[in-house]
Amino acid sequence: MSTVPQTLILASTSNYRRELLERLRLPFTTASPRVDELPRPGESPKALATRLATAKAEAVAKLHPGAWVIGADQVADCDDEVLGKPGTAERARSQLAICNGRVVTFHTAVRLVGPADGQSELHVDLTRVKFRLLEASEIERYVELDQPLDCAGSFRSEGLGITLFDRLECEDPTALVGLPLIWLAGALRRAGFDSLAIGACL
Repeated sequence: MSTVPQTLILASTSNYRRELLERLRLPFTTASPRVDELPRPGESPKALATRLATAKAEAVAKLHPGAWVIGADQVADCDDEVLGKPGTAERARSQLAICNGRVVTFHTAVRLVGPADGQSELHVDLTRVKFRLLEASEIERYVELDQPLDCAGSFRSEGLGITLFDRLECEDPTALVGLPLIWLAGALRRAGFDSLAIGACL
């Protein structure tokens, strides 16, 4: 297997995912996948995350033959109710009221697609977040301070959102932010991208 890094593309315009991938210190570029993210009737949260991660990776791979492409998607659900990005402070407060005192499950899917047929790996990480009981004033103040309007579930776990929880249950804390780096680092090593190889890192 070649240890010389090939072209690596993150099929995402998310600043969160870009910043996470930068932690591996591998050279990469980003590209917008332009995929319809609407769920299909009866589609489970895990199936939705898996389908969208795959669609994003494949869409960018078609435009960049010869590259390795990372596609990722995250779907949050509370008792099978999908929680998307709120977009507004009002919707963020509403989502946090739904999460109040309950468990929210995050399905974070990652698809790595290579330049040759059959070069593809998929991983879905599950993270369970148990919210503590929150006062309405705490929800309002949190949204005002952290502005989590572009975050599924309406919180930033890497920010003040960590104060909203009783506990987290996960195998990889980076998955909750949007990209499970433990699994991805291994998949990239198998593809020939080794962050710890001499000369590999930025």
